[in-house]
Amino acid sequence: MNFLAISINHHTAPVEVREALHLNQDEIKNYIDDLKNNLFTEGFILSTCNRTELYGIPAKPEINYIDLEKYLIDKKPSIEIKDEQFQKFFSCSALNHLFRVSAGIDSLLLGDNQILGQVKESFQIAEEKYFVGFLLKRVFDAAAIVGKRAKNETQISDGAITVSYAAVQLIEKIFSNLSKKTALVIGAGETGEIAAKHLRDKGIGRLVITNRTYEKAEKVAEAVNARILPFSHFKENLHDFDIIISATSSNEIILNKEDIKVMMKKRGYAATVLMDIAVPRDIDPAGRDIDNVFYHDIDSLNIIVEQNLKKRKEELPKVEKIIREELVNFFSWYNSLEIAPTIKSLRDYFEEIRADEVQKMINKFSGEDREKVDIVTKRIINKLLHQPTIELKKAAETGIETPESITKIGLIRNLFGIDAKKEN
Repeated sequence: MNFLAISINHHTAPVEVREALHLNQDEIKNYIDDLKNNLFTEGFILSTCNRTELYGIPAKPEINYIDLEKYLIDKKPSIEIKDEQFQKFFSCSALNHLFRVSAGIDSLLLGDNQILGQVKESFQIAEEKYFVGFLLKRVFDAAAIVGKRAKNETQISDGAITVSYAAVQLIEKIFSNLSKKTALVIGAGETGEIAAKHLRDKGIGRLVITNRTYEKAEKVAEAVNARILPFSHFKENLHDFDIIISATSSNEIILNKEDIKVMMKKRGYAATVLMDIAVPRDIDPAGRDIDNVFYHDIDSLNIIVEQNLKKRKEELPKVEKIIREELVNFFSWYNSLEIAPTIKSLRDYFEEIRADEVQKMINKFSGEDREKVDIVTKRIINKLLHQPTIELKKAAETGIETPESITKIGLIRNLFGIDAKKEN
């Protein structure tokens, strides 16, 4: 299968290179127009924060990886990009890579459950641009099946493996219904923003952001549909919140035990969760000694993350088994496209020779023997073709493009000159 792919990702390139090659949706649509006209007959582009990948069916046999690399580099010439920073895939390996990506096992975060949605989105863009044909549609369907099976049949995406998500999952265990709770996120950096997004996605009742730099708080608040609390006033409002997540870059404690005591007294000692995901810590760990305060810091959350990551790694063999099964399914289908025509061409080829030779000699037989000659020669041809037919069908059933299976069809067509005969 003439299916080509290149990838530059977190395995091969530093963040500045990945950022330089990142494509937004509008860029992807424009790039597809160029690909359609020059490199691929059908294909798609996947671009996330950790990878940019091109997949497609080459428009000409001579198109190779170098052409695809050059295409990307010429489009994004702002940084030096080396050949070794690209992974290159062809046919079965290209499909295998796409399946691994869709299943989340090639992600920076093992079992990433967002990547399947991003893969689907890239397919949709390609379809909208009429860049998806018969073959790629089947590839898309197979990749979606792999992603769904990995999610439903394994635990590869279970349990938090980021501190921010671990904090929110732990909060869910303390408060079963977050829709009736209020949360304050202190700090509008990347960690704080991710925590805020997780709270939003879990349906938090009210979400508030505070940060020393008001503009940063404003940006995060807009992204997560939250309110803003001026940093200078946040301490006097702590009692309004059931959940407090702190993720600042402060070098000193910003919430001491006395602050927490005052807060709890104002709350009537109603249960409060304090999640300190800052390094160094923002919240005095002595606050855990106060009644109804549920306190966790980066160390306790990291233990949860490590346990969950270990569990996910244990699920890898199950996901890889699913990928192998779906590769077999796909190539069984793909090989069957070639098997039936090859069998028919082979039989037609032998029948043409048989009929021609019988015709040359038919006058040497009596009328009653002519029918017998026809029957006998047909039986000989059927017996001669019996084993080749079985082997061709086995190649289709095997599916995976092993050197043995992929050569059977081509070898038979070449040995008997079937394609050459068609050309003549």
